[in-house]
Amino acid sequence: MDSLALVFSNGWASGVNAYLVVLVLGLADRIGGFAQIPDVLGRTDVLAAAALLYALEFVADKIPYLDSTWDAVSTAIRPTVGAVIGVLLAGEADSLDAAVAGAVGGGAALASHLVKMGGRLAINASPEPVTNVTASLAEDATVLGVVWFAIEHPEAAAVIAGLLLVAGAAVVWWLLRLVRRGRRHWRARIEARQRR
Repeated sequence: MDSLALVFSNGWASGVNAYLVVLVLGLADRIGGFAQIPDVLGRTDVLAAAALLYALEFVADKIPYLDSTWDAVSTAIRPTVGAVIGVLLAGEADSLDAAVAGAVGGGAALASHLVKMGGRLAINASPEPVTNVTASLAEDATVLGVVWFAIEHPEAAAVIAGLLLVAGAAVVWWLLRLVRRGRRHWRARIEARQRR
C-alpha cells in the first residue's frame, strides 16, 4: 500500500512537472539514501538531465503561450515519466505490481497534466504575465512539497495529491463554464449590433 500511495503521489506530481519529480527523487536517494527510491534516479547522468530539463521548463512555464506549447509537447512525456517512476517504485519490472504501479503512475500523471494544461490555457487569456509566473511558482512549490512529503508519508501525500487533482479539475470546469458564458454573451452582443 505504501508503494501504491507513493506511486500515485509521484504520478500526480509528474503530470505537473515531471523533471522536478525526477530531480527531487534522485536527490533524495543521493542525499538521504531512502530505500523506497530506486538508485537509478540518483545517478549523476539522470540528475544532470533532470536538472537541465527542469531549468528549461522553469523558464518556459513563465512565458504566456510558450507554456501551453510546452504543455502540448509534454502530453506524451509527463504520463510516460509518471508510469516509469511507478514501475521503478514498484520494484521488479516483470511483476503484476509493477504493471499496476505503471498504470496508476501514468494515469495520475495524465489526469494532473490535463488539469494543468486546461488551467494554463485559461490563465493565458489574461493579458498580464504575473498570473503565469505566480501559477508556475505555485505549481513548482506544490510538486516539491508533495514529492518530498510522499517520501516520508506516502498515504497522506496520496490523499493530498488526490484532493489537489479533484480541486484542480473543479477549477478548470468552472473556468470553462465561465469562458463559454462569456462567449455566448459576446456573440449575443455582436448579433444585437448586426440587427441594428
